Amino acid sequence: MIKNAAAQMDQLAGVYADIVLDNLSRPYPYASHHVETSLDDRPSPQELHPAFYTSFDWHSCVHMTWLGVSLLEHGLDAGRDAALRAALEANLTAENLAVEGAYLLANPSWERPYGWAWLVRLAAAAATSTDEQIRGWGASLDPLVDIVASLVAGWSAKAEFPVRHGLHTNSAFGLGMMIDAFRTLARDEAAAVCEQAALRWFANDAGWPGEWEMSGQDFLSAGLSEADLMARVLDAEAFAAWFAAFLPGLSVDDRILAKATVTDESDGYLAHLNGLNLTRAGQIIRVGKALRGAGAASAAGTSDAASVLDEALVPLLAAGMSSVITEEFMSSHWLASFAWDALTSAR
Repeated sequence: MIKNAAAQMDQLAGVYADIVLDNLSRPYPYASHHVETSLDDRPSPQELHPAFYTSFDWHSCVHMTWLGVSLLEHGLDAGRDAALRAALEANLTAENLAVEGAYLLANPSWERPYGWAWLVRLAAAAATSTDEQIRGWGASLDPLVDIVASLVAGWSAKAEFPVRHGLHTNSAFGLGMMIDAFRTLARDEAAAVCEQAALRWFANDAGWPGEWEMSGQDFLSAGLSEADLMARVLDAEAFAAWFAAFLPGLSVDDRILAKATVTDESDGYLAHLNGLNLTRAGQIIRVGKALRGAGAASAAGTSDAASVLDEALVPLLAAGMSSVITEEFMSSHWLASFAWDALTSAR
């Protein structure tokens, strides 16, 4: 495990706050992903998304906003604290968020489930803050949590199969984050919907073909995303047994644990592999903790699997962390969020 995560977070908080501030002040380039319905249907990003119209695209702006809230909660120097509060206060108004909610309702499959997941994670971070101003943002976000909960229920009821690749539409990654957020917000019914979908889609999976990972533009490990999800849904002993069947004979040399290298950081899809190192690191930390949970040691191979994950973690996290601070916007508009997520899990 990473033993100095808290110290790293102290050192990086100001640096990452500068990254967030830069992102929140960059309206362009922006990929709106808006489906036009007529020649006149060409609104600006800010008209469509007055709360989340920077950071290249909507979901990146949402998780950069989550990072900003997390950094305020962690603690910043006075200058960065004031600047970040001002930027977030301007965006997270009830009026702006009402527009965002209306767009989600009008486009029920849009940003499913990745953007939904980051939105409810942002809401959970704000609602549980010790800071009164941040909790106010959480109150303004609360109606959007209701909307996402309804969208998740509709989606999971209709979808016979999950999405299993390593990009934004990956079902396991989104469900895992939403389960955590809904539980934090005491949205028990919404959390249960996600848990039931996870069990229906993934409980019987075994023999995951880890050697098929990675594809050339993944920023998620499909297999580790699934394991990370099931660690949230199953108790420790059941998860250990599930994991042993899912990734039997796991070795540190397996491709599913391999460090990725980016050959062209300006290519947004190739740059996804920087994020893959970070998301794999965070997932390895959480899965390793679950395998060490009470009773898990009784499952055959559990200790060996946890040790393999530990061995794979350090090079993945080191490679991922080194990619965060960059002038290339194709990386700087999103990587810091995943670095902070991994360090938070390690802490």
